[in-house]
Amino acid sequence: MLTHLSIRNFALIDRADIDFQKGFLVITGETGSGKSILLGALNLILGERADYSVIRDEQSKTVVEATFQLQKRFESWFIANELDWDEHTIIRREILAHGKSRSFINDSPVQLSVLKELTEQLIYIHSQHQTLAIKKSDFQFDLIDAFGDNLSRVATYKSLYKDWTNKQRLLESLKERYINEQKESAFIQFQLEELSQLELGKHDFLAYEHELDKSTKLDELRAAYSTISAVINSDSGVTSQLTSLKSQLDKWRSLDNSFAEFHDRVQSTLIELVDIAEESEKQLSDLEIDPKRIEVLQFHLNAYYSQLKKHQLTTQDELIQLEKSFADTVFSSSNTAIEIDELTNEIKQLTTEVTKQAAEMNAVRIETTSKLSTALQAILQQLKLVDAHVSFELQALSQLDSNGGMAITCLFSANKGIEQKPIEKVASGGELSRLMLAIQSIISQKKELPTLILDEIDTGVSGEVALRIGQLLQQMGTQMQLVAITHLPQVAALGTVHFEVKKSVENNSTNTSINLLSQGERVEALAKLLSGENTTDVSRENAKALMNL
Repeated sequence: MLTHLSIRNFALIDRADIDFQKGFLVITGETGSGKSILLGALNLILGERADYSVIRDEQSKTVVEATFQLQKRFESWFIANELDWDEHTIIRREILAHGKSRSFINDSPVQLSVLKELTEQLIYIHSQHQTLAIKKSDFQFDLIDAFGDNLSRVATYKSLYKDWTNKQRLLESLKERYINEQKESAFIQFQLEELSQLELGKHDFLAYEHELDKSTKLDELRAAYSTISAVINSDSGVTSQLTSLKSQLDKWRSLDNSFAEFHDRVQSTLIELVDIAEESEKQLSDLEIDPKRIEVLQFHLNAYYSQLKKHQLTTQDELIQLEKSFADTVFSSSNTAIEIDELTNEIKQLTTEVTKQAAEMNAVRIETTSKLSTALQAILQQLKLVDAHVSFELQALSQLDSNGGMAITCLFSANKGIEQKPIEKVASGGELSRLMLAIQSIISQKKELPTLILDEIDTGVSGEVALRIGQLLQQMGTQMQLVAITHLPQVAALGTVHFEVKKSVENNSTNTSINLLSQGERVEALAKLLSGENTTDVSRENAKALMNL
């Protein structure tokens, strides 16, 4: 339970320290005194996002610190989150003027989500506007599921349903992608077939270019090779003259040793020239090209040049890379079809699971509705709604949704013999308040919440009904720590302890304080609730009577 709350530099509160006890605690105060500010501070402990406008003095930080006395069952949570366990746990929020906020559990910094995970198990605040939530289907489902111990089934269903719907959206996306890929793939397949016909791995188009280029210069090549052969081999050619020179050098050997060297060098030159002549004659004989061969080369090269131009490329290697890319794209389209088949099978299996889970979840809901109605009506009778009837109508939808393919309607009648109608159409403010109180009485026990804070849940009632509400709250306070913010003296008088919120102005500065009242102060506070600011002996006596003094 909550044992202490410390507030520093928060809105109208400069400094406040409040010690809480177990049982039924009441908080009163004039409208505008700052009760909502107290709830705002507590909401920070519950993990609400920080609003930097609450910083009273921007030269200092805002600090809200709550101490809880925890049951042993929470120790495992601390171990799982690697936090120091202490049955007296301190939770702190700090808001800094430069725009940052920090969260701590037992002085260890934590993420806000971790703090929220813990405090949601420790305390629940029911604000005034939440009474209207009973008109909403989500609240009604949560109510039935909490009462019927159905929350784990609901969590499983919602997880399956989320996975199921996500996969369905993914399937639609894949199908759309596949259609686009097929359109693109048909064009790419056509281009791939064009490239495949080139047989790029088989042909050397650069060699074909050289061969074809050679065929266009046959006459020039013949003349060149013939000239080389004639110059070397004719009767007056180089070979004949060098042969004569070699004979002379052979004769001159005896004159000087250098002639022997000249002889050998001329001999080498003759050998080289003969080789050149033979190679020229061979090239000349090979110049005869088959016209059909030229046609084949031209055919292949024309197709090759066409693809280079079409794809704005310059080399055979680039075309080979493009062909591979086209093949990969076509294969990718094939993979999408496989993904669609696999995902379709997953969805089929998941449909079976989510349908089964919905059936189990809804079976519990159907069984729970009558039990919940009976429990609520028993409490409503205590609250002077003797003839009230409340029920929950479940109707199956044509397809599954986030609520299991069920629609829910809360039906209500406050008077005997009057047909039940949807609660949002017939319930008054006072009836809604009493019904919500009955709900909180039941659900807080189901959830085993240590602390429940009710903000003016008694709105719209007075007299005997107010007393009955106070008695129910007093009874609830024996099972948990219950804090009620109220304007009703009948309710405030039954609290174990009584806090009063006051607003004052000192040195041109407004400040809100929260004070624990003594018995005499309680009498005076109740008298003000009964008769207004100007209390009388009669109002004080009535206050004492309410307190059984």
